Amino acid sequence: MKILVPVKRVIDYNVKVRVKPDGSGVDLANVKMSMNPFDEISVEAAIRLKEAGTATEVVVVSIGEKKAQETLRTALAMGADRAILVNTDTSDDIEPLTVAKILAKVVAEEAPELVIAGKQAIDNDMNATGQMLAALLGWGQASFASEVEIADGTATVTREVDGGLQTIAVKLPAVVTTDLRLNEPRYASLPNIMKAKKKPLEEKTAADYGVDLAPRLKVIATEEPAGRAAGILVGSVDELVGKLKEQGLV
Repeated sequence: MKILVPVKRVIDYNVKVRVKPDGSGVDLANVKMSMNPFDEISVEAAIRLKEAGTATEVVVVSIGEKKAQETLRTALAMGADRAILVNTDTSDDIEPLTVAKILAKVVAEEAPELVIAGKQAIDNDMNATGQMLAALLGWGQASFASEVEIADGTATVTREVDGGLQTIAVKLPAVVTTDLRLNEPRYASLPNIMKAKKKPLEEKTAADYGVDLAPRLKVIATEEPAGRAAGILVGSVDELVGKLKEQGLV
């Protein structure tokens, strides 16, 4: 069984995001970038399925600028077999529907039996690409997975929902999106990082798949969250209650 794993290059989760002075977007200059944390979990899940003998090949794909090769090499160092970069020649974020359309073309070309994707990217929090991809392919889907088991052509997935946990079974081929509690991604060892440099990484463009990258949405402005207001010290419970009443909170 072949598994396809989409990965995205995003601002590292430890970095404090800065907005450009003109409010036109997020400042990416000299900012540390890394693999989207949810995608790391997806790569780890695919590699574990291969190590268990369930999968025979893990292919990672990224859609973005050429620098996304670094992210793909990280996935290869973790244990993926080969990588595909769909070079968009831009650092601008590609909309989920466009990403899903490109991934659908990659799926048609690669013919995997399972796509494992992160449930969302931490830069835009769209949480839409996996669902859109499943719809375009006409495949079953299981989102927010905290457990995944593959047997007899079926993926049994425990997913996190508002009311707790839900276990569903979907026939393969299928799309699964991962939640944080699915696993703890491994660190790539130095020998594996060196080996990853020799693993195949194929580069293509969106034009190769006949997909238009033109955005359908326009960002009007980007603003940082308002700073937290200073607190007020009170001398007694009565004064506290009085202040709360003034604010209409009680």
